[in-house]
Amino acid sequence: MNPDDYSQIASIKAYRATRDFYKMRAFESPEFLALLVAVGCNPKDKHHYKALWILELVAEERIALLAPYLDEFCNTLSQLTLDPAVRPASKICLFLVTQKEIVLPSFHEEKIIEGCLDFIFREAKVATIAYALRALFRLGEKYPWVHDELRLLLSREWENPSPAMRFVLKETLHRLANR
Repeated sequence: MNPDDYSQIASIKAYRATRDFYKMRAFESPEFLALLVAVGCNPKDKHHYKALWILELVAEERIALLAPYLDEFCNTLSQLTLDPAVRPASKICLFLVTQKEIVLPSFHEEKIIEGCLDFIFREAKVATIAYALRALFRLGEKYPWVHDELRLLLSREWENPSPAMRFVLKETLHRLANR
């Protein structure tokens, strides 16, 4: 691990311009991308969420770059607990299940299902739950039991849902009903 690269990851701020700069750096440097994955997939590293911020942007534009790291990423999902880490991870999951560049093996899909369900059961923030629900809905097209699980999960009583959460729940239930 290059200490300079790690210190740059550690100093990343949430500003979009900063994240875009490091995204471009990941496009240009496979070593930097590998470091981002190593840090992002290590929940014990106190800067893992910063690496996930960048990996989310990488996944949005060039998902194929993450193909060699799918084992690492998928195996980490159930270990992520910090809100700034689970939101980009759930969005990466959504990108993975909606893209056509990478064929996900069933064991990666199962890990994504498990991770997304964990995010929902832990009652993460609305954006995280929205991305997780959309990823699960897409995977439910291949695995019908996931749609059954979503129906059961969404039928429970949500304690004081925000307007945004009500919208996400209603949208998902509507999509499930129209299948």
